[in-house]
This record gives sequence, structure tokens and C-alpha cells, in this order.
Amino acid sequence: MDEALKKKLQKDPNGLETYEYIANHIGRVDDIMDELVDNIIEVDRSGQFVVSTARYLHAIDSNKYAQNIDTLIKAAIAKDRDRVYLADLAATIWGNDYQGKAQELMAHDDNFRRIYKRLYPTSI
Repeated sequence: MDEALKKKLQKDPNGLETYEYIANHIGRVDDIMDELVDNIIEVDRSGQFVVSTARYLHAIDSNKYAQNIDTLIKAAIAKDRDRVYLADLAATIWGNDYQGKAQELMAHDDNFRRIYKRLYPTSI
């Protein structure tokens, strides 16, 4: 990432500018996607745009951006303490029927297990 862009996005107050930059330049920023993901994690205090970015990258190409999505999911789990965005993230990544296959998903996916435990703390 060039220094001008880096300085601009480091001043992003909540992650929206970084999210918009990713969305507006998708396919042309793959070589700096790791840096963009790191930036959005750094500036987004609530997890809103971290979750939005994970959902967006999943919709664009879940295989191509798998590592970035994984990093964003881990950050979302840490940031979204009020569980405002995690349910939408779970539905996007694992399908709207994720509750019906929760036991299977928990056995194979640590991110899912952590999100599910946060969303449904008494069910485990």
C-alpha cells in the first residue's frame, strides 16, 4: 500500500472509508488486501465494518479471500462484544440454517464454535 493511501486510511474514524475502498477497488487491490484488512481491524472499534467486509469478501469469492475472511471473523468475534453483528455474519458465512447444523459446524470450525457460543451462551 502506498504511503498516501496508508496515511489516509489510518485516519478512518470507524472503518467505513476502508470498507468503501475495498468495495470500490475489488479485484485491483488483491496485492494489498492483507494491509487493508489489518487497517479495518485497527480502526473499527465496534466490529460493524469488520463484519461487513467479511460478508462482502465472502460474497465476492469465498475461496480467493478465505484467509482474509478468517482474519476478519476472528476480529469480529473480539470486537462485537454486544453481539450486534455476529448473527448476520454467521448466516452469511454458514447459511441461514446454521442453527440446524450447529453441532456439526462446531465440531469442525473453531470460528463458528466461538460465534455460536457468543450468540447462544446457554446452549453449549
